Amino acid sequence: MTSQTTTAAAAGTWDLGDLRINRIGFGAMRLPQTGEAFADDAVPRDRGQAIGVLRRAVELGVNHIDTAAFYFSPLRSANELIHAALAPYPEDLVIATKVGPGRDPSGAWIEHATPGQLRGQVEENLRQLGRDHLDVVNLRIVGTDSIAERFGALAELRDAGLIRHLGISNVTPEHLVEARAIAPVVCVQNMYGIGVRPEHDAFVRTCGEQGIAFVPFYSIAGTGRQAGASGAESEELLAVARAHGASPAQVRLAWTLQRGPHILAIPGTGDPDHLEANVAAGALRLSEEDLTALEALHHA
Repeated sequence: MTSQTTTAAAAGTWDLGDLRINRIGFGAMRLPQTGEAFADDAVPRDRGQAIGVLRRAVELGVNHIDTAAFYFSPLRSANELIHAALAPYPEDLVIATKVGPGRDPSGAWIEHATPGQLRGQVEENLRQLGRDHLDVVNLRIVGTDSIAERFGALAELRDAGLIRHLGISNVTPEHLVEARAIAPVVCVQNMYGIGVRPEHDAFVRTCGEQGIAFVPFYSIAGTGRQAGASGAESEELLAVARAHGASPAQVRLAWTLQRGPHILAIPGTGDPDHLEANVAAGALRLSEEDLTALEALHHA
């Protein structure tokens, strides 16, 4: 499918609290390096290319960027690239970031932040992005333990004006119940896509029923995660792609968007052509026949 005239508006809009955004956004994880994110031998991406991709994304109507202070490689930081490319920021641009995980200067992962350490992570994002407040902060979780104390710490920072809206990432339905008892939740970020976590289908629907955005990550890469898509695709998915003159990645993005009006896509890339194709996927409308075939694949 052509991407020459398609903008992010083709996917429709959603309100993150009081912030209206186009449903096709941009994930910044792949910006700092070429190849696998977080790899010890990651090669820093060309700075000009990364800045060009960010500016082109905004030109194409992308007004929702997902990032994190721990998205960095040698020489490159996603947050600082965003600041260099886009500041002063467009009024309608929403930048969502994540806290909880952390990496030391060598890139090695460190223990997740305690409630008392979360303010430091929020302030680091503020500094890197050159902002006086953060539009959306997602508490990233590992495991099933209670999040009440950590989410409560972020709620206090929201009350103090450092954060506008709160979300949660890599969570269970029980975490969402726990968080909503403390403060409003505008989005849930979980790994999800065709054939990936079909057991989360009900959770995805529940978020929509509660007016909460569901933001799937790795919806193209799937189990390839930060390494990216493997390139191996089923004949069923390839047949749908051929029928629409689309790529398998575009079909995967379109499928997630058609799971509900509250789904927000955040495909990430440092490649200008991939960016154009990802944005164009917001205009792809799958038929009922397509969806039936993909649903069988999802639950295979």
